[in-house]
Amino acid sequence: MPVATPTKPAARKSLRGARAAAPASPTPATVTKSRPAPRAAARPAASLTLSSKNYSSWSLRGWLLTRFAALPFEEVMLPTDDESARKELLLLAPSILVPCLRHEGVTVWNTLAIAEYLAETFPKAGLWPADRVARAHARAICGEMNSGFANLRASLPMNLKAHFPRHKIWAGAKPDIERIVEIWSECLARYGGPFLFGKKRCAADAMFAPVVTRFLTYDVPVNPACLAYCDTIMTMPELQEWIAAARLEPDEIEQLDMDF
Repeated sequence: MPVATPTKPAARKSLRGARAAAPASPTPATVTKSRPAPRAAARPAASLTLSSKNYSSWSLRGWLLTRFAALPFEEVMLPTDDESARKELLLLAPSILVPCLRHEGVTVWNTLAIAEYLAETFPKAGLWPADRVARAHARAICGEMNSGFANLRASLPMNLKAHFPRHKIWAGAKPDIERIVEIWSECLARYGGPFLFGKKRCAADAMFAPVVTRFLTYDVPVNPACLAYCDTIMTMPELQEWIAAARLEPDEIEQLDMDF
């Protein structure tokens, strides 16, 4: 295919209508410099496909991870009547394909895979703890969150606009809750808080943030250390921004707005 040769911009005419020929007078002409045209706002280098901000815990995890990595991205919201979005929200999908991050030719889904990609691409973001032992510990509990706690998900669906005080917890979810409290308590005691692995938030906090919102939605009792951790997560500016957007969502999913 032939390549077009860029043309030089036409010479600017003098304000007095001088001709292109050189002036007879040796006096140099006054050159009026024009201001450069304002640049159009650059589009973000990445996009992140999300479903509901009110109901989708996986979308929240991917969104927090990308924000923690300081990667500018464009949100691509799926409508709640989208088939793949509803399968994810109603736990009917065999594999979670939302959120989905697209960045420089890379397409990656599954929140744990997104965490690893962002940590590899932006190592200075500190998505994993710097210490080798702590890093292994963080990966282990994130993997546990990524693949486990099915009873918790089924009985306490994420719903940021709702509050169910004195909610009776299904017996099948109690072992999941006890295990999460155990994870949090151990991490906070070992690394000193206020986040799971010390003073700086990391991928583990993004992975467990939706659980924090669930515990508050359904009034799940936890010990004082875990309650303080919940307060730390809920006051993160990023999570406050997400919750504000969730409250503006007009759509409601009847199956997830259960009357307890």
